[in-house]
Amino acid sequence: MSPAIECHNLKTAYSPSLQRPILNGISCQIHHGEFVALLGLNGAGKSTLLRSLVGLVPLERGNININGVQVNPRTLPQIRQDIGMLFQGGGLIRQLPAIDNVLCGKLGIRTTWQTLFGFPKHDRRQALEILEQLGLRAQAYQKTSQLSGGQQQRIAIARALIQSPQILLADEPITGLDVMACKQVMDTLSQLHSQQGITIVTVLHDLGIAAEYAQRAIVLDAGRIVYDGVCENLQAQFSGMRG
Repeated sequence: MSPAIECHNLKTAYSPSLQRPILNGISCQIHHGEFVALLGLNGAGKSTLLRSLVGLVPLERGNININGVQVNPRTLPQIRQDIGMLFQGGGLIRQLPAIDNVLCGKLGIRTTWQTLFGFPKHDRRQALEILEQLGLRAQAYQKTSQLSGGQQQRIAIARALIQSPQILLADEPITGLDVMACKQVMDTLSQLHSQQGITIVTVLHDLGIAAEYAQRAIVLDAGRIVYDGVCENLQAQFSGMRG
C-alpha cells in the first residue's frame, strides 16, 4: 500500500525576508493511520509544508503523492476529496449557525444547482450526527459567534469531517485557545485518529502537547527536517524551541 503522504525533495521559491526558500529539500513519508505533529520555530516552514500538500503553495522543485496519486492541477480535485483541511483560526462564517458552517464543507462536492434551494435533508442529518459526535448537538442552531473558541474550533473540525476525509490536516488548531479548550480540541483529534483511523497531520507549537497526543514528530528548522521520530524526550532535545 502506498503511504498516505509522500514528499520528495520539496523546495519553494526564495523568500527575501528569510533569505532562503521556505521549504528547502523536504522529504518524508506519512503512513495511513499515523498521528504526526509538525513542529518548529516561526518561519521554519511548518504551515507551508502542510498547505503544499493540498496544492496551496507552488513548488519550484520536488513532488508530492497523496494515496499514491501525484499532486498536480489535474489531480487536485480528486485528491482534495480525501483530505480535510483545518485552517488556523477555523475560517468559520461567524454570523451563520453552527450547522450551516458544517454544511459549508459540502460545497466542494455539491454543484451550485444541488445547493440552490438549500442542502439535501441527508446532508443536514449527517451534519447533526457529526455535531453530536463532537458533543455540540445542542449548539447546532446557535450563531457561531456566540460559541466559545474551543467550540468554534470543533465546528471547524466538523466541517472538515462532513467530507468523510481519509486525511485531516490541521494548521495550529489550538492557537489562542485556553487550556481547557486546547484539551477539548486535541482530545477530539485523538478520538478521530483512534476510533476512525483518520491520518492526522497537525502543526503545533507546544512540545508537551505534541508528546501527549502525537505518535510521531517531524521538526523543521530553516526549511529542512532536523528530526523525524517518536515524541519521547522532545522537550529535552528542543527545550529552546517556541513558535
